[in-house]
Amino acid sequence: MTLGRNYQRLWSATALSNLSDGMFVVALPLLALQITRSPAAIAGVVLAARLPWLVFALHAGALADRLDRRRIMLNVSLGRFALIGLLAVIAAYESEQIWVLYVAAFALGICETLFDTAAGSTLPMLVSGAGLSRGNSRLFAAEVLFNRFAGPPVGGFLVGIAITLAFLSSAVCYLLAALAIALMTGRFLARPADSPRSRLLTDIQVGLRYLWDSPLLRTLALLVGGMNLSVFAALSVLPVFAVDPGPMGLSPFAFGLLLSAGAVGCVIGAFSVQRLQRKVGRAWLLRLGVLAAAATCAAPLLTQPILVVGVLAVAGIGEMCWDVITVSLRQRIVPEHLIGRVNAGYRLVAYGSMPIGAAIGGVLGQTLGLRWVFAIGTLASVSLLLGMSAVSDRAMDTAEMDAAGST
Repeated sequence: MTLGRNYQRLWSATALSNLSDGMFVVALPLLALQITRSPAAIAGVVLAARLPWLVFALHAGALADRLDRRRIMLNVSLGRFALIGLLAVIAAYESEQIWVLYVAAFALGICETLFDTAAGSTLPMLVSGAGLSRGNSRLFAAEVLFNRFAGPPVGGFLVGIAITLAFLSSAVCYLLAALAIALMTGRFLARPADSPRSRLLTDIQVGLRYLWDSPLLRTLALLVGGMNLSVFAALSVLPVFAVDPGPMGLSPFAFGLLLSAGAVGCVIGAFSVQRLQRKVGRAWLLRLGVLAAAATCAAPLLTQPILVVGVLAVAGIGEMCWDVITVSLRQRIVPEHLIGRVNAGYRLVAYGSMPIGAAIGGVLGQTLGLRWVFAIGTLASVSLLLGMSAVSDRAMDTAEMDAAGST
C-alpha cells in the first residue's frame, strides 16, 4: 500500500511539474518575441534551457545515486517556484531583457536535469521489474497530457490575457508538485547511508564506462541524440515561423494548440505500446520513433496549420513508443546503484544534443532561411535509420536475460 501511494504521489508531482513546464515552454519564447524577432536570438532561449543537459547531466546522475532522490525533487520544485515567481515579477514591471531570459532558462534547465534524473531513478524503487513498462507508460502519459496537451494551450491562453499570469500559474504548479513530493514516505537512497564515500568524478566515470561498454545502450543513446539534434533545430525557430507575422500567422493561443498536437499521438502511444510491441516487436517500433523525428521536422513545411497538426499527432505515436521502450529497457538492465549515473550519461548524449541543435537551427535560420532548417532536419533524421541495424529484438532480450541472471 505504501509503495502504491508513493507512486501516485510521484505521478501527481510529475503531472504538476509537466503542466508548469508546458505553460513555461510557450510563455518564455512568446516573451522573447516581444523583445526581438531574430531567429538566432529566439533560438538562444531554447539553447539556454537545454544547455544544462550538456554541461550538468553527469553531475545530476551522480547526485541522484548518492543523495536521497525524494529530497532532490522536493528542493528542486521549491527552487523552480522561486525562479518562476521572480520571472513573473520581472515581466510585470516590463523590465525584461533577452539576457535575463537566457539566465532564467539556464537556471530552470539545471532544475530540470536534477528533477528528471531523480524522478526516473526513483521509479524502479516503487514498481517491480514486471510492472516497469506500465509504470513508465503512465508517467509518460502524465508528461504528455500535462506538458504537451494541456500546458501549451493553457500557457498561450494566459499569455493572451497577461504574460505575468502565465508565469504565476506556472509557479503555483511547482509549489503543488513540491507538496506532493513532501507527502511521499520513506527514504530513497540508492546505497546505504553508511557506505564508503567516493569522489563525484569517480562516480561519474563508473556510470559512463557502464554505458559505453554496452553496445545496445550506446547505440540507442547516439540515435536519440541525433534525433533530438534535428528536432530541436526545427523547434528552436518554430515560434518565428508560426506566430504572426510569421508564415503560419498563428496567435499565441493557436501556437500553444499547435505545440500540443503531438500529445494526442503520444497518449495513444503510451496506452498502446505494450500491445504494439507484442505484435510487431520492439525494434520495429523504435524505427517508427526515428521516422517520427523526421516527421516532426518536416511538418512546418506544410505551412497549413491543420496539416501540421495532423502530422505532429501521428509522429507522437512513434515518439512515445521510443520513450517507453528505451526507458524501460534501461531500468531493467542497469543495476539500481548505477541507474542514476547511467541515465545521466544517456541523457548527456540524448538531451545534450538539444542545445547544439538549437544553435544550429538559429544559425541556419538566420543565414539560409527557416524552411531550410526544417528540410535539413528531416533529411538528417531519416539518415539515422542506418544506425538501427545494431538494434534488434534479440539484442534487447539478451541484455535483459543477462541482467536478470546477474542479480
